[in-house]
Amino acid sequence: MKVYSHERLERLAAERGMPAEYLHELRVVSSVLPFKVNQYVVDELVDWSAVPDDPIFRLTFPHRDMLPPDVFETLSALHLAAASPGVIRKAARAAHALLNPNPGAQVDANVPFHEGIPLAGVQHKYAETVLVFPSQGQTCHSYCGYCFRWSQFVGNADIRQAASDVSRLVSYLAASPSVTDVLFTGGDPMIMSATVLERWVNPLLAPELEHVRTIRFGTKALSYWPARFTTDQDADDMLRLFDRIVSGGRHVAVMAHFSHVRELEHPEVGEAIRRIRATGAVIRAQAPVIAHVNDRAEDWSAMWQRLVELGVVPYYMFVERDTGARNYFGVPLTRALRIYTDSVRGVSGLARSARGPVMSAAPGKVLIDAVTDIGGTEVFSLRLLQARDARQVGRQFFAHHDPAAEWFDDLRPALGSWWPR
Repeated sequence: MKVYSHERLERLAAERGMPAEYLHELRVVSSVLPFKVNQYVVDELVDWSAVPDDPIFRLTFPHRDMLPPDVFETLSALHLAAASPGVIRKAARAAHALLNPNPGAQVDANVPFHEGIPLAGVQHKYAETVLVFPSQGQTCHSYCGYCFRWSQFVGNADIRQAASDVSRLVSYLAASPSVTDVLFTGGDPMIMSATVLERWVNPLLAPELEHVRTIRFGTKALSYWPARFTTDQDADDMLRLFDRIVSGGRHVAVMAHFSHVRELEHPEVGEAIRRIRATGAVIRAQAPVIAHVNDRAEDWSAMWQRLVELGVVPYYMFVERDTGARNYFGVPLTRALRIYTDSVRGVSGLARSARGPVMSAAPGKVLIDAVTDIGGTEVFSLRLLQARDARQVGRQFFAHHDPAAEWFDDLRPALGSWWPR
C-alpha cells in the first residue's frame, strides 16, 4: 500500500496540477492537522477532473478554512519565513489546544479507573459499551479531514489515547458485568495484522467474560482499503478471526464508516462486504453529515440504498463534532435535520434504519427529532438515545430553535433545565 503524507502529499498534489497557492495552504494546514491518503484513494476514489470540488478530495485533502483564520495566518507566516521545524511544531501544538482535541469530555469523564489507576487507552461512557484504543492501531489507511479523533495522529502524546496492556483491560471487564459490548477503535483496528488483533481479541472470549456478547470493530477500511478483506496477505486470517468469534457464540459488528456513495462503487468493496458477511459478522454503516462532502439529501439516499443492496445496515447519521476542522465541515443543526428528513423520504423502509441527525455530546447521543412549535415558541425537539446517566435514556427535552446552532453547546433550554439532575 503506497501512502502519501507530509512532503509526499505535497508532491502528489503538485503532480496532479494543483497551483502554488494551494500547495502553500496544504503545507500550512497539514502542519497542524493530520492528512494521509493511499494509492487506492488517489486512483479509485478522487475524481481529479472535478478537483478541488470533488467530495472525496474535500474529504481527504487540506483546505485553508479547516483552520481558524488567526491560526492559519500564524502558521502561514512561519512557513513563509522558513521557520525551523521545531518552531513550527511548537506553534502547531499551541493550535492543537485551541481545536478541542478531546471533545465530549472523552478524557476528563470517559476514562475509567481500575484498582485506583486510570485505564489508559480505554473509555467507558455508557454502561454497556467499553471502547479500546490498541496502541498498534492508532493510525488509518487514509485520514478523513473531519475526523474527531485527529488528535490520535498528530504525534502529540499529551492528547493521544492508546492502550498497551490487555491484561488490565480483561481485569476491568471481569469486574464490570454490565458491559456487553467492546468496541476496538482508534485509529483503525483493521490497520493491525490479524495476528496482533487476535492478541487483543482472544482474552475477551474467555469464559469469565461471558457477559461480553459483542465485539465491535470501528473501521474505514472498506472505504479506503477494501483489499484488507480480499487480497491483503492476511485477509483470510482476519476473516477467520471474525468467523471464530461468531462460532464461539459472540456477535461481531463491523462499524463501517462510509461518507459518500462513491466509496461503495468499486467492485472490490462489494467483494470485501460479501466476504465479511460470510463469516456471520454484521456490518453497520455510519458517518457525520459534513459540508463540502455529503450535505445533500440525494447523497445520503443514494448511499443508504446502495448499502442495503450490499447487505449493510445503515446505522447513524451523525453531526460533525465540535473539534478539529469543524468550522469547515460543520452543518447547522436545522439544515442537518432537513437533509436527514429529505434523505429518508427518498428510500424505502429498509434503508430508514439510520438514526439521525445525532450529536455524540458529553451527556450522550442526542437525537434531533424535529423543529416544532410549543406555545408559540419554535424549539428543537431532542431525545437522548444513549446517556452517560442511564436513567436519562429516552428522555425528550427541548431547546430554543437557533438556526445558526451547529452543536449541543450552542443550544439553550427552552423549558427550564434540560432534565432533572
